[in-house]
Amino acid sequence: MTRFQAEMIAFDKALAKATKPEEPFEALWRLTDAVIGAKLFTLMEANMKIERSGRIFTSHPEEYPVSGSKPITYNSWFDVVHKQRRTFVANNLADIDKVFPDAELIGQLGCASVINLPIILNDTLVGTVNILNGENHHTEERVELANTVLSMPAKAAWLTSRYIKSQQE
Repeated sequence: MTRFQAEMIAFDKALAKATKPEEPFEALWRLTDAVIGAKLFTLMEANMKIERSGRIFTSHPEEYPVSGSKPITYNSWFDVVHKQRRTFVANNLADIDKVFPDAELIGQLGCASVINLPIILNDTLVGTVNILNGENHHTEERVELANTVLSMPAKAAWLTSRYIKSQQE
């Protein structure tokens, strides 16, 4: 068996059985936790046509609820994730605080590092997978695993969730 083969099989089965829009994201969360570890896991949707973003899944619904949207902030994070379409990484709260106004809450949850993995479909950034853990958790190896092992499952989860939603409308 290859590395993460069992986890990928479980993820594939979860997508095949999913009947609710959040279930593919729950499966992605489990896969992400197995591959690189995730104390806090969220997905954000980006709508560049109206310049707004919103959380569509969270592992911590009390602290980070799924609700509403907010204006997209144009900062160094935006340049990395939206313009360059690269994974953003910060490994301490000081660096997180430079781009996210909720660094204090992130720290209270025992997190001090983040990976924001872009989800790009049809040559458009549609959202990000946000993976948080303790300080300095996101090593070069874990970032590479996010980019190689988790990128395609993130797209599959996104598309599966959208398909389920479309079938329910």
